[in-house]
Amino acid sequence: MFHSTKSPFSQNHEAGPATPGGMRSSLRRLALSLAVSAALGSTAAMAQADPYADVNRLVRAGQLNEALAKTDQYLATKPTDPQMRFLKGVILTETGKTSDAISAFLSLTQDYPELPEPYNNLAVLYAGQSQFDKARAALEMAIRTNPSYATAHENLGDVYAKLASQAYSKALQLDAGNTGAAPKLSLIRSLFSADSRSAQADKVAAAPATPATAASPASPVTPATPTAPAATGVAGQADVESAVQKWAQAWSSKSMPDYLGAYAPSFTPAGGQARSAWEAERRARIVPRQRINVEVNDLDVAVNGDRATARFRQVYTSDTLNVTSLKTLDMVRSGNRWLIVKESTGS
Repeated sequence: MFHSTKSPFSQNHEAGPATPGGMRSSLRRLALSLAVSAALGSTAAMAQADPYADVNRLVRAGQLNEALAKTDQYLATKPTDPQMRFLKGVILTETGKTSDAISAFLSLTQDYPELPEPYNNLAVLYAGQSQFDKARAALEMAIRTNPSYATAHENLGDVYAKLASQAYSKALQLDAGNTGAAPKLSLIRSLFSADSRSAQADKVAAAPATPATAASPASPVTPATPTAPAATGVAGQADVESAVQKWAQAWSSKSMPDYLGAYAPSFTPAGGQARSAWEAERRARIVPRQRINVEVNDLDVAVNGDRATARFRQVYTSDTLNVTSLKTLDMVRSGNRWLIVKESTGS
């Protein structure tokens, strides 16, 4: 299943074209109101929020033609605005204008190569046309731009599986008696079939979890003792929320000891990067900035014993960049502190 970036990350499942291996690629579309915004030195782009909200409202209402007209009207006066161009690419995708959408996202990758989301969406469109080599190249660029972009990593895995399916199918065409290719092809097909079933299950189970429903089926909260577990969960959740906000504040204030101290000794940077190299890279990116502001919105915390997961919408602005994205922090309790052990973007 290939995941394209939109917002507010609601999940709608749409089957794509059949591949040579007989599988169908299914695109989970993420919604529009968190569209990428890269001001790149333009304070005017950050100040003009209403046009984006108008377009988002029209899209949510299903008025795609009106939304597209709004984007065109806006881009007539600000043709380089990356956020509105990104929105237009998403709308073109939704209206089935695939070639135009590809052109829109391709142009964004050329003008703003530091943004990973256009590469990801470009890959989704290529995959829908069974152009898996192009999809692979686009996803590798997305990951190179942001090594912790979880959505791109997952999509790249799916692309590799599609390419493997094509290779195994070709092997069977050339040698029908090949006893090695057939079970491998069957395995890949079964993986995608299971993924589709899982997606449907996720769609049914998407309601927000309460402290009682968040318990696993293997260890349900019993009616006899609901109070103590619930109180413990609320306290742990508040501690995690506080830790996340302190992490964001340390980043915003460029306090490197506090910022780096928010990460556990067991934290492993994405892409297999050494911890020392990661810390040096973070210093190089944070310290020279004249200003940084990191906002944590729509924070959702799940606590399970000494481990927790925090998911939120991160709004990052600096003197050179303005980007909104989904962020996930996996955290572990260390004494009376909660520390980050894994960080991912776009999941």
